[in-house]
Amino acid sequence: MRVNHSRRVAVPSWRVISHRPRTRWAEARPEARSGLARIGLLRRLGRADRWAFDRVAAARLRGLEYVLPRLSRIADHGVLWFTAAGAMGVAGRPRLRRAALRGSVAIAVASPAVNIIGKQAFRRKRPLVDLVPPIRIRWKLPTSHAFPSGHSASAAAFATGVALEAPRAVAVPVAATAAAVAFSRVYTGAHYPGDVLAGLGIGALAGLGTRTVWPSHPPAARVPRAEDADVRVSADGRGLVAVVNLGSGASGEADTRILPGRAELALALVEAELPAAEIVRLGPDGDVDKAFAVAAERAAVLGVIGGDGTVNAAARAALRHDVPLLVIPGGTFDHFARTLGVESAAQAVDAYRSGQVGRVDVSYATPLAAGPDRDEERLFLNTASFGAYTELVDRRERLQKRIGKWPALAVAAVRTLRRSEPGELMVDGRRRRVWLAFVGNCGFGSRGPAPTWRDRLDDGRLDVRMITAGRRVPRVRAVAAVLAGHLHVTPGYHAWRTSGLEVVSPGGELRLARDGEVASLPPAVRFGKHAGALTVFRPAVPGTGGRRFGRRRAGRGRDAREGGEPHDDEP
Repeated sequence: MRVNHSRRVAVPSWRVISHRPRTRWAEARPEARSGLARIGLLRRLGRADRWAFDRVAAARLRGLEYVLPRLSRIADHGVLWFTAAGAMGVAGRPRLRRAALRGSVAIAVASPAVNIIGKQAFRRKRPLVDLVPPIRIRWKLPTSHAFPSGHSASAAAFATGVALEAPRAVAVPVAATAAAVAFSRVYTGAHYPGDVLAGLGIGALAGLGTRTVWPSHPPAARVPRAEDADVRVSADGRGLVAVVNLGSGASGEADTRILPGRAELALALVEAELPAAEIVRLGPDGDVDKAFAVAAERAAVLGVIGGDGTVNAAARAALRHDVPLLVIPGGTFDHFARTLGVESAAQAVDAYRSGQVGRVDVSYATPLAAGPDRDEERLFLNTASFGAYTELVDRRERLQKRIGKWPALAVAAVRTLRRSEPGELMVDGRRRRVWLAFVGNCGFGSRGPAPTWRDRLDDGRLDVRMITAGRRVPRVRAVAAVLAGHLHVTPGYHAWRTSGLEVVSPGGELRLARDGEVASLPPAVRFGKHAGALTVFRPAVPGTGGRRFGRRRAGRGRDAREGGEPHDDEP
């Protein structure tokens, strides 16, 4: 029986070495000693590697004789991981989609590094499989070089990418499967343990390396707890008035859909989980502001099922009537709900039942000539944009009913990037030719054209980003920066954070998109903040406990206020 041990190599005796000239040996002795030390270390590592392989080959793990070989086979060419990525992509959860994309990108980096560079550089032979039972070797063994393990690198790359984005309930099973695939490569006789460890290390570095071009971000913004809030919740939803916009999240006409939309699915879950809640359905031609105002008058908790535009209308009514807002995602993007950490209707119901509420900032745009009355303020919870983005939204809405939302968005983006021209504006008293401008409610972490995540919702700042141009817009470079998500490399890019901003359009009215809804404002507009003005339900923080239903409870300081001081203004 053959085992994975090399024959001993005779080492020259000291007597033979001593016949060499003493001066030459003395000069070469430091280099020779270091070389012999490295050779000796590699030999010891090789013996340990072969010994570990023989121990695994001799092991008998009941039940795994059939499982691990098949698992190793399924992982060929990344089939297992790309199938898992597809399943996460169709799940409809933004975090899972990001995890699937990051894991796939990590595999695309790790696989060539191992199979093209690593294996050709080291050219290590495959282990002898005499000790491996034939039942484990059910398929033809690979003939490529052994070091490093490509299967292990792909497994570690995908698991690391998923762990950076997905919740623990998904990341842990993926990591366990990746570990099983790596072990199966030794168990089936395809690799030495050292090959597998090297592959795992390369894969993990590839997964972490994706953060250099695509930084990961927290799943939810920090929302400080409202210590003085007085909120009533119940197990069956009594006191909750939820307004649902069934047209949210639709890609075309609502009556032509075969499958139910996100808003309809969310409504069905709310009706099943909170049967005592009052449901108000918005019709296609219904007055959104009036519906929310009437609902807020009689609600202990105002709920909203819809997209960001519908949530914006709900926030106005909640502020005016001083009631807490329960955001239930049911739109296309649901940026504000995702920022709160609520990605599904089930999570919204859990947040309601936990009874934990927090206070978030609300930003606004108002005419400079307006008085102190808040009725003239145009609120926004996510972003307000002017310039090329408003043209994109206008074009998308014109095309949406004919070709659907997503094709309309793609066509509108291409036409806008090709044809949009900068406009003359006065920004805080300084004349600028603005091509694209973005004002965010609190500081955003991403640097793309449509920032989507925030670290906190109570920093008291406006995040201003603007692309200004001279006589010509550098379209090729600007379009490349927009597509790559690195808007900051565009010529004329400016970014700063402030508590207020004034914009004047000498040419007439200012077109402004607030949370995806476009409207015309007077030529002179002021942007500002209402710090901590809106009370919203947030997911329960682990370790803080929930609320006992049917009892009114004010905050008693059991949760410390989260977050630090607001960010300083940036140039």
